[in-house]
Amino acid sequence: MINSMDAAMAISRERGHAVVVGTMTPNRYWEAVTTEPDLDLPIFGAMGKASSVALGLALACPDKKVVVLDGDGAMLMNLGGLVTIAEQAPENLVHFVFEDGVYQTTGSQPVPGAGKFHLAEMARSAGISESFDFSCLEDFATELPDIMRKKGPVFVCLKVDHP
Repeated sequence: MINSMDAAMAISRERGHAVVVGTMTPNRYWEAVTTEPDLDLPIFGAMGKASSVALGLALACPDKKVVVLDGDGAMLMNLGGLVTIAEQAPENLVHFVFEDGVYQTTGSQPVPGAGKFHLAEMARSAGISESFDFSCLEDFATELPDIMRKKGPVFVCLKVDHP
């Protein structure tokens, strides 16, 4: 398992001047580590829609890197977004999902099917060939600079702990 705050810090170190669209639980960590708050677009009250908002930004601003910080429960609410992202194929989009198996924001209720689904495989099946899965911070931190340079769309599932 990766510590959620450590994952957020690693992403912050590599973001450059990317726009970061965050939602729900990942925003809690991101707010503590962001170095470019003017380029952050936190989304609250629209669970499942961060990836769609980020897709719109990526398409509207093709010369700007766009990063999504999503939760597993939110991602499951909008799996169709993966197909849309794959179809539109924005080269500047990197989608991170913090998979902790719970709806932390609403009281840590278990996400349906927690431990049974594989989000990176779902993204790959939707057509996002650059799909990754990490459960070790060292491996993630080592690969992250290369991931951020890849032509998108890129999908990264991070197996994280929950407090």
